[in-house]
Amino acid sequence: MNIIPRENGRMAGLTSFVRVGVLGLCLAAGLTGAGQARAAAGEALMGYWLSQDHDGVFKVERCGDTVCGTLVGMRYDGTDIPHGYDGRPECNIRMLTDFRPLSGDSGRLGGHILDPDSGHVYNAQIWSPKPDVLKLRGYLGLPIFGETQTWTRYTGGPMGPMCKMP
Repeated sequence: MNIIPRENGRMAGLTSFVRVGVLGLCLAAGLTGAGQARAAAGEALMGYWLSQDHDGVFKVERCGDTVCGTLVGMRYDGTDIPHGYDGRPECNIRMLTDFRPLSGDSGRLGGHILDPDSGHVYNAQIWSPKPDVLKLRGYLGLPIFGETQTWTRYTGGPMGPMCKMP
């Protein structure tokens, strides 16, 4: 008994199976490539970043299965470190939280950003459009109602005591 139907003397079922298998492998390779591209985009965001106004340095890193960012350097006068809305020092405060890849292959990560002066938490996206550039868009509700900042890779010296920028 032949369980694989034959077309013109060939095993049609096996041929179809091989075609589907090859197509599946091609799709998997494409998806893996897209996943690798997203991972590479995420890796491009890791490291130290100078804020748009050059008054803060953030360390962006992996935090478990998400990406986060901590304020590690600030430009300020005197010896008193700036304090946030809650009276705590802003030094080493985690301001970027829960960033994960957004759907699609945009290379953007979506998460949240804390405004230390008000305590409000906003939605945010980060991405790297080119080497050594990080874009951060903070918004309330929809991205169209937000503001984008351009941060650059930090290449300065080490931070002084109490997160003071050199």
